[in-house]
Formats: sequence, structure tokens, C-alpha cells
Amino acid sequence: MSEKRSAELLHDPRLNKSTAFTEAERERLGLIGLLPDGVETMELQLLRAHRQLDAKTTDLERYIFLSQLLDHDETLFYALVMSDPARFLPLVYTPTVGEACLRFGHLLRRPRGMYVSIARRGRVRDVLRNWPEKDVRFIVVTDGERFLGLGDLGANGMGIPIGKLALYTACGGVPPEVAMPVMLDCGTNNQENLRDPLYLGLRQPRPAREALDAFVEEFVCAVSEVFPGCCIQFEDWAGVDAVRLLARYRDTTCCFNDDIQGTAAVALAGLLGAVRVTESTLSQQRILFLGAGAAATGIASLLCQAMVSEGTSEADARARIWMFDKSGLLHSQRQDLEDFQRPYAQEHVACTDFVTAIESISPTAIIGVSTVGKAFNRRVIEAMARKNERPIIFPYSNPTSHSECTAEEAYAWSDGRAVFASGSPFGPVRVAGKTFVPGQGNNVYIFPAVGMAVYATKAKRVTDEMFIAAARGVAECVTHADLDVGLLYPPQSEILETSLHAATRVAEVVRARGLGGVPLPENLGAFIRSSAYRPHYSAT
Repeated sequence: MSEKRSAELLHDPRLNKSTAFTEAERERLGLIGLLPDGVETMELQLLRAHRQLDAKTTDLERYIFLSQLLDHDETLFYALVMSDPARFLPLVYTPTVGEACLRFGHLLRRPRGMYVSIARRGRVRDVLRNWPEKDVRFIVVTDGERFLGLGDLGANGMGIPIGKLALYTACGGVPPEVAMPVMLDCGTNNQENLRDPLYLGLRQPRPAREALDAFVEEFVCAVSEVFPGCCIQFEDWAGVDAVRLLARYRDTTCCFNDDIQGTAAVALAGLLGAVRVTESTLSQQRILFLGAGAAATGIASLLCQAMVSEGTSEADARARIWMFDKSGLLHSQRQDLEDFQRPYAQEHVACTDFVTAIESISPTAIIGVSTVGKAFNRRVIEAMARKNERPIIFPYSNPTSHSECTAEEAYAWSDGRAVFASGSPFGPVRVAGKTFVPGQGNNVYIFPAVGMAVYATKAKRVTDEMFIAAARGVAECVTHADLDVGLLYPPQSEILETSLHAATRVAEVVRARGLGGVPLPENLGAFIRSSAYRPHYSAT
């Protein structure tokens, strides 16, 4: 246990217990007089925290309160969030984190995480060595260029790695001390940020691709040297950069891109639930995407792999995937496509109207990853309802203002027949005499589970097969009662149990493929659970 005493302990969020220090600890550690005389249990501390949160009038104020609690008493923060994840996940992460990041420089109380500026090129290893923890197992790294649906936020995007890693712990059981949020500050092209006197990032335009790639290369090599055994999660990179960097490092470095692979896996999990409702199979679906960027092609790739695992040929699987972007339907004659989009350009005449595309293609499911709010309008939903008895409607863009439609719109315009999931949270909806509980296809169902499996097994690589396993693990936790009310994902109140189950499925792949860095036992479920973090105060 640390030799820290008195005020040092009270200012270390990992060791601080505040009013829960016992009388004996207070005497021994020189805390007498620095705390009120009352010695409290964690339960009493949680009661106070709940009451303080209840007094806040906005979610942003609650976000700030939780951030300050994390900076003050890490154990109590995780105990609070894990006590009611359905309530706290929207406050710690989406949708509230979007508003917080837009105002990040204005809200800053205490810096958290590691800022690695492109101005430090040639010194990245030295910068990383400044991090106080030496056994870092997870890094979530962003350059802030494509933040949610809000665009280039530059250094203001640091709220995302911080929030993601909090969910690794709260939802997946990954110990918080092994996680490091990183902002690769490459400047910003956001003029509003550059004019803001409280903007905290590097005040210069973003570099050319070659300079960016060289900086990322230095960072990845530095991580491998300073933190061997660390897994890197790329987060909120511009679409073309995201695809390119994942392709460059996935086979040589333990890494993944949550916007591509995590989003793909949570979509697959939702579709596995949807086909139970429609009494069909994944390989029988015809899927039309609105949006054809990295998220869409990532989902499409994972869906194709999952279909192939069911016995479908790769050609037949790809023939079931269609994409539509701001220039219209992706078809083989278009000359403006990126290389990663070309596999999904079908033989079809040009089409620039989404409803016309629905009428022509007859999709069983539409998936929105466009970040265009209200793009699934009444014409779209009604067209899907004409084509399908149970149309699958997945508006996955977030935050809420960018969702392609609301749950109420999808259910009302389909006469209650839609099979619905969304990227942003929506409350229960009553249509046609029935109450529906819409599921949120949040990546929080996937990346903490993958992270827990990688942490416990010390996996050397992260593969698409592991994401498919995570998706199937999540889908296995959806009950018939959940499906009866329209819920395609397990309740968020059970997120830790869901994550540990999905992590076990991922660990099975790690063991089968020989990717583990430690010997793996027969009972992987017990092994995963024994590795999971639980928030409690240790004796000091």
C-alpha cells in the first residue's frame, strides 16, 4: 500500500476514501482534523452523491459533478455509476458527452489523460513516459477530427477517450489503473475553436496525410516500447484515416477501431435480435445503408463475415448489402468512390432518392449511419412498411439531434410494426395500444466486453472474429420477454453481466486461435469474472 500520508491521500483519487477512512486509518495516516469526525460507509457516501445529483437541473451539470467525483474519489465514482448504469451511462457518455465536448475548454476543472501534440514529434516516447502508471494495458486515442456527428473538435474531443475508458471499467470490469486516454493533438480546421480564447489545443491547421501518418507511426511504435502488451483503440478519426490506419496496424499491433468494428458488432447484435422477431435468418436479410463511410463499410464487412459463417458464400453475402450516400446509391459506374466503398457498389442504375432506392431494392432493413437528422422521414418509414410486415429500422447516428428518426416516428409511421433500435436513447413509446421499449445500439455493449477479454487473456491481436463473438454473446443475453416489448439489446441495467458473458465468448476465440498471452483455463467464464474490477475500498 502507498506510503502517502495526510493531504496527499486526500488528493489522490485512486487512494482517497474521504469520509470512509476508518478511525484507525485516520490516526495512523495523519488525517485527524482533515476530515469531519463522522466515519461513513460507502452506502452513505452513495446516498449523498445521489442527493447531490438530484439537485442538479441539467444533464451537463450532472456530467460535471460526475467528472469532479472521478477526479476526487475514483472508487466512489465507479460504485455510483455501476449502481445504476441505465441512469448514468447517458450522463458519462452519449448523449451528454457531446455537449460537454463542445464546451470542453470552458468546463475544464482538472486535466485528465495524456495530450501528445504533433509539435512533440521525435519526443513521443519521452512524453508517454511521463504517465504515472507503468502497466498500461489500454489506450483510447483520438485526434478529434470526426467526433460523433459534430465534426472536427480538435483537443475538445478528449472527453471521448476519458468517457470510453470509464465505460471499460463500469461496464466491462477492466481495472481503471490500466487505462490511459490519449489526445493526439494534430491541430484543428475548426475556425470556431481557433477563435475561442479558451480552446486548449494546438492552434494550427491539421497536417497533410503523410505528416499525420508519420506522427501516428511514431506514436504506435512508442506505445509498443513504453507500454508493451498495450491494446490501442482508435476513436473518432476521419473516415478515410480510420480505414487506412486500421488496415495498416491491425495485423501487426494489438489494436482496433471502435467506430468501425465496435459499431459493426453492435449492429450485428441488433440484427441477430431482429431476425428472431421476424423469424428469419441473417443471411436472408437485404440491408440498405444510409451513409457509406467507415462505419457503414465496417458494419457491412462484419455482416458479410457473419453470413459466411452461416454458410452463405461471400459473393451472395455482399449482394445483400446496399449503400446510399449524399451522392445517391453506390453503383458500379460511379467514379467518385473510395477504395473501401467499391466492394459494396452494386450493378444498378443511378438513383439519388432514398425512397426510390427502397422501392427498387426492397430491403428488409435500413441502417442509418449518415449523421443526418430526420433522414428517415415519413416517406422512408412508410415505404419500408409497405415492403415488409416487420420492417427493421436502425437509425444509428448520434447524438440524438443527428438520429435519422426517433423511436416514436418509426413506430407511429409503421403502425407499430417496426423492429427498431437506435444509436441514441429514446424512452418508451405507446402506439396502436402497445408500449414499446426501444433498444439503444450503443457500442458500450461491445468494446468493454472485448476489452475485458483482451485484458484477462493478454491477447496479442484483436480480430473481426472476436467482434462477431462479442455480438453473438450480447444477442444471447436478450430474452423473449425483451423481444416482446421491442428491446433488441439486453437492458442497460444488466450491462456488466452482459459484458462478462460476451467477454467469455471473445476469450473462447482467443483460446481457439492461440492468441492468448497467458495459459487459459477450461472454465473461461470463471476466469473472466475473477479478473473483473469491483469498486470497494481497500484497507489503507
